[in-house]
Amino acid sequence: MASTVALIPAAGRGERLGAGLPKAFVDLAGHSMLHRAVRGVQASGVVEHVVLSVPAGLVDQVRADFPEVTVVAGGAQRGDSVRAALAAAPAADVVLVHDAARCLTPPTLFISVVETVLAGAHAVVPGTPVTDTIKSVDSAGVVTGTVDRTSLRAVQTPQGFDFDVLTSAYANADADFTDDAGLVESHGVAVHTIAGDPLAFKITTPWDLRLASWLLADEART
Repeated sequence: MASTVALIPAAGRGERLGAGLPKAFVDLAGHSMLHRAVRGVQASGVVEHVVLSVPAGLVDQVRADFPEVTVVAGGAQRGDSVRAALAAAPAADVVLVHDAARCLTPPTLFISVVETVLAGAHAVVPGTPVTDTIKSVDSAGVVTGTVDRTSLRAVQTPQGFDFDVLTSAYANADADFTDDAGLVESHGVAVHTIAGDPLAFKITTPWDLRLASWLLADEART
């Protein structure tokens, strides 16, 4: 039987959110974003093990809050946190990397990513079509062109990989990547896309946090 492990890097400071604490630990309708992200992964039913990488000073607290998962200290950069989580993960067939800030991601999206990897894709990312008009500009802010958006996708998480593919990519990484699919792509691995979900949006700004709170409140009323 195929096995899946999920990594959640949650050591970032999240300064754009302006909450005064690491973003993953910001409250969202009574639970931290990290709590909601972990429960979303677990609700999918396709992940056997979860590994969290968090700020070093919060490791003991998070271990107490989530005794059923593995918790390690993250690093200064996102790639450092993923690498630390990957090193602590048990061997599996599929590895998912999921942003704690995408804590409203529906369980069905995890299932779709895992199924696509198991069907033979070495790297899979969910994405949504870009609907805004995109302009390129110069250093003075003057428009230099209009980008054809038909081939563009806004990429989300969870991103899914063959376990050995991601492990090899991190073992041979010579730069820091903010996107794990970008890392494996730089090593010549084809990255496949599947349909994303609007609920998998990333909570980065106070406006995003307000939107997520409203969506949860609306869900509670129905």
